[in-house]
Amino acid sequence: MKDLQGLFVHFLRDIYYAEKKIAKTLPKMARKADSPDLKEAFEAHLEETEGHIANLEQVFDYLGLKARGVTCEAINGILEEGSEIMSEAEDKDTRDAGMIAAAQAVEHYEITRYGTLIAWAKTLGHNGAIELLQANLDQEYAADKKLSNFAEKGLNKQAA
Repeated sequence: MKDLQGLFVHFLRDIYYAEKKIAKTLPKMARKADSPDLKEAFEAHLEETEGHIANLEQVFDYLGLKARGVTCEAINGILEEGSEIMSEAEDKDTRDAGMIAAAQAVEHYEITRYGTLIAWAKTLGHNGAIELLQANLDQEYAADKKLSNFAEKGLNKQAA
C-alpha cells in the first residue's frame, strides 16, 4: 500500500472478502428469523449480495486484477457478534431485534467501504469502477433503511 492505488486495491479486496462472508451468513440469519418479513429481507439481500460480488469481480476485471479477498477482521468480528446473538437470544422477538442490529452493523461497514472506494476511484480516474461501486452502495443504503423500518415499526416493541 505504497500509494492511493495500493490502498484502493486493498480496500477492494477487503470488501470482496466481506461480501463473500456475508453471502455465507445471510442464509443462517434467514433460517433463524422469526418474522416472515425479516426472513424475506435476508433472503432478498442474499440475492443483492451475490450481485455485489459480481459487480466487484467486474471492478477487478476493469483494473486487470484477479478477484481475491484479504481477510477483514472487522467483518469477522461483526459477524461473530451476530452469531452470538442468534445463538444466545432466548426469545424469538429479541433474537430478531438483535439480528437487525447486527445486520445494520454490517450494512454500515459496507456503506463506509463503498463510499471510500467511490471517492478514491474518482481521484484515481477509475471511471469504469464508479458505477458498479455506486450500485452496491445504493443497495446497502436501501437495505439499512429497510432494516430500520422493520425495527421501528414493530420488532423492537415486540422484543420489549
